[in-house]
Amino acid sequence: MKKQLSIFLNAILYFTRIPVPVKVEYSEEILNRSMRYFPFVGWVMGAVGAGVYWGLSFVVPGALALLLSMLATIFVSGAFHEDGFADFCDGFGGGYTKEKILDIMKDSRIGTYGSIGLMGMLATKFTALFSLHDLSIPLVLLAGHSLSRLMPVLLIYTSVYARKDDSSKSRAIAHKGRYYDFLMALFFGLALQVLMPVTFVACIISVLLVVTVVFRAYTNKRLGGYTGDCLGALQQIAEVVFYIGLVIYQHLIA
Repeated sequence: MKKQLSIFLNAILYFTRIPVPVKVEYSEEILNRSMRYFPFVGWVMGAVGAGVYWGLSFVVPGALALLLSMLATIFVSGAFHEDGFADFCDGFGGGYTKEKILDIMKDSRIGTYGSIGLMGMLATKFTALFSLHDLSIPLVLLAGHSLSRLMPVLLIYTSVYARKDDSSKSRAIAHKGRYYDFLMALFFGLALQVLMPVTFVACIISVLLVVTVVFRAYTNKRLGGYTGDCLGALQQIAEVVFYIGLVIYQHLIA
């Protein structure tokens, strides 16, 4: 039980800015196994966004409540995946060789591709969510944040890590662990989909699997695998595809 708590707290520590006990046990093995809780962190992020949106919707217009809920999730996560997406855009947009792409993604500065990509991603998220019925947004945030974080786990278990240097921050987590950890991640990623219509869930899971396969093929072609920034980018792409898919679904059945 103590080991499981350490694994869970390492996931919270790595993927969010939520304080954890100082004396939490750490090792690369524990951090690697914390990937089982990656989609569960989506529960936490979704709950933060849903809570802020729901609470503020009583006192401010819906658009402002939604914007502040998005900012709240970014703050709590430390812009972890947004940073990865921006680095991904800079690297793959400005790099023509594997070495150049990796060098650009490791640079802490954000470039033109990253700035445009990040602004476009956040604007698309906001517009898609704002297009939905106000009362459904908290449930959508819970389902979207959790399912989108399952896709990077699938990438880890079906591809290889592209960086060879030991200095990478993602080296410990970016390797497939035990299959029991994968099954737990699968459970946490799918469990909250009960909040969504069954037909939509069946369709969006199929779409996200296709997105993940295409993304994996692209990163394998350019890098021979993936990096931590690729994992963050895939999470962001999967999340925004989830929201867009729901907008399309509601439009078709309206």
